[in-house]
Amino acid sequence: MSDRIPRIRAALEQGLDTEEVAIRDDSHLHAGHAGAKSGLGHYHVTIRSPRFTGTSPIERHRLVYEALGTLMQTDIHAVSIRAMAPEE
Repeated sequence: MSDRIPRIRAALEQGLDTEEVAIRDDSHLHAGHAGAKSGLGHYHVTIRSPRFTGTSPIERHRLVYEALGTLMQTDIHAVSIRAMAPEE
């Protein structure tokens, strides 16, 4: 599972033309949780992208989920998102 963060980073960078991406694995904080039992991870991502300019928080989250694609079924149980436009 050590390759998850690089794969998440690659998906976000490719899908969102990011200026900044920081990913933190919070899976250890969810030991015993249903997602942890199934082997899927819990992550916090901070993303800065020009794609977020002029978009609402909900639209930004949708763009992140779209960029993550199938990783949401195969690797990620939960993701906390902080998405910002370059000027923020």
